[in-house]
Amino acid sequence: MKRTVLDYTLKVRVPLVLFVVAISFIVTFYVSRQERDGVGYHPTQPIQYSHKLHAGDMGIDCQYCHVGVTKERHALIPSVNICMNCHTIARRDKPEIIKLTTYYKTGKPLKWNRVHKVPEFAYFDHSVHVNKGIDCVTCHGNVREMTTVMQMKSFTMTACLDCHRYPEKYAPYVKDLKPGPRYCAACHR
Repeated sequence: MKRTVLDYTLKVRVPLVLFVVAISFIVTFYVSRQERDGVGYHPTQPIQYSHKLHAGDMGIDCQYCHVGVTKERHALIPSVNICMNCHTIARRDKPEIIKLTTYYKTGKPLKWNRVHKVPEFAYFDHSVHVNKGIDCVTCHGNVREMTTVMQMKSFTMTACLDCHRYPEKYAPYVKDLKPGPRYCAACHR
């Protein structure tokens, strides 16, 4: 009798449990992929700011606000001073501009919530990419059309390597763009 129960357990129950565990893992892995990759992430910001209005409708260049992107590793998040270059005059009576002005007058830094983030263990230099002519849209999506900025593309190793291997596919507008480095130390320093 005991032998039959043991045989049944080994032949039926164990494989069934392993099968259910494997299927659960696979389904969870693919269903949660977008969340793990950050695609669709759009945090609430302390001030409602429309890139569609500023970069899209008004045509303000990304580099006006995100200074240093051609010289530095990071595309800096604009300080209140940059916003106030225009908003000391323009639309001063709007509720969000009044909040912005309060930050400016009190000298309190405005803490924007980061949307796009490369993992800590990877090195990325905006200036190298921008100076090669790669447009912000390539990685960040068409921010000029976004009222609320969200992460549109994955910042995984696979995504970066795909672009480094086939730059003509991801940045066809850049003439003679050579494949990027694909050795580990280029990004993992």
